[in-house]
Amino acid sequence: MGFQANPIKFGTDGWRGVIAADFTMERVAKLAPLCAKVLQEDNPHGKLMVVGFDRRFLAEDFALVASQALQEYGYDVLLADSYAPTPAFSWAAYSQNALGALVLTASHNPAQYLGLKVKGGFGGSVSGDVTSKIEALLDTDLPKPTEVGTITKFDPWDSYTKQLASLVDVSAIVEGISAGKLDVIVDVMHGAASTGLGRILGCNINEINSQRDPLFGGNAPEPLARYIPELFREVKERGKNDSDALRVGLVFDGDCDRIAAVDSEGNYCSTQILIPIFIEHLSQRRGLKGEIIKTVSGSDLIPKVADLFDIPLSETPIGYKYIAEKMLTTQVLVGGEESGGVGYSTHIPERDALLSALYVLEAMVKSGKGIGELYGDLQKKTNFVSQYDRIDLTLGSMEQKNQLQATLASKPLEEIAGKKVIDCLAIDGYKYRLEDESWLLIRFSGTEPLLRLYSEGNSLKTVHENLNWAKVEFG
Repeated sequence: MGFQANPIKFGTDGWRGVIAADFTMERVAKLAPLCAKVLQEDNPHGKLMVVGFDRRFLAEDFALVASQALQEYGYDVLLADSYAPTPAFSWAAYSQNALGALVLTASHNPAQYLGLKVKGGFGGSVSGDVTSKIEALLDTDLPKPTEVGTITKFDPWDSYTKQLASLVDVSAIVEGISAGKLDVIVDVMHGAASTGLGRILGCNINEINSQRDPLFGGNAPEPLARYIPELFREVKERGKNDSDALRVGLVFDGDCDRIAAVDSEGNYCSTQILIPIFIEHLSQRRGLKGEIIKTVSGSDLIPKVADLFDIPLSETPIGYKYIAEKMLTTQVLVGGEESGGVGYSTHIPERDALLSALYVLEAMVKSGKGIGELYGDLQKKTNFVSQYDRIDLTLGSMEQKNQLQATLASKPLEEIAGKKVIDCLAIDGYKYRLEDESWLLIRFSGTEPLLRLYSEGNSLKTVHENLNWAKVEFG
């Protein structure tokens, strides 16, 4: 029995596969013009496509193959002359009035993966309807036009960095850094965020893991606490030398659409902590208006902060595409997900980690407080203190996963970890609210025998009781 590649299947944000096994030059050349054809349905006279890439193994070579395939089928291509963040290519698609953008990236996945993200001309991820149409064409041979298109190289950083600089008070941030009041350490995880903050601010930024490494130091380029020991050490060491400066560590994923941070005390700060800070900063210091959109796994502090400032809020399934869809029809002050993606109505409907980083720095400079203190203040104002954690639980088989999914659908849980279930939200998996005001979210992977378990409670002890109960019950 010979080797058989996995089928091309789009997930929540693009198609990803193992390089040379699933993700091949031939498949990318086949897929690129199909993507453009579907995008052209909304703009029949458009011919322009943007193609970009991150710093993964062979990413620029795959980008050239995609561009040549598009050219062969009559499309004009703007091909990046260097790596850049995925949001830079979303911005290019929007600002250049293109049909859309194809970005060669596997985001935060391990090093053996590469992928293709499809962005619409509006500057964000396309809907599931669009990717379903692309998948439906995979066995189709498109007719070739009589005239080929063109390929033009462009600098993906120039317009993008100017756009981001226009959205914040750059001079205040730079002044804070120059005066030693603000100490910024950035871990770019060998990815596409490298040089980004320095380009926007026009000053030197202390970057670590800034060299290109297609193996990402042996870890996945995902901004999780277990992958950033060097950033924790750096923040701690710099704190010994200068205890007065407002200190922050910022970390970006491989294609720079996800962010996390480390506060001056060395605490890991996911977007569960950062999103409430963004809400306060943008609404109270900047005076901006709009709705808050959170995914079902977002912290309960987010709606409490929204209530505090009288801001409307809505909740979506997990996946930034659901937030992006809302951003196309609603003015959104902050739209964010627990895994690190945050977007703003000041920009395109796309999660953008560099813009989030700039808002972190602006909030610190304008308030004179570190992110730990800003977060603590919001906990006091809302009288709500919580802890959060999540784990992935591998099951024995897809059959076991499907059976469990059917059981939870037909027989809702009434008790978890000895606590009564008082409510269940089923817009994405099953989110159980318990009598002690903690919650447990159980979600199922669509492609693997995997359970994703999330919990928030008034203490880590409570959170881990909930998670461990689920591990024993379903493992």
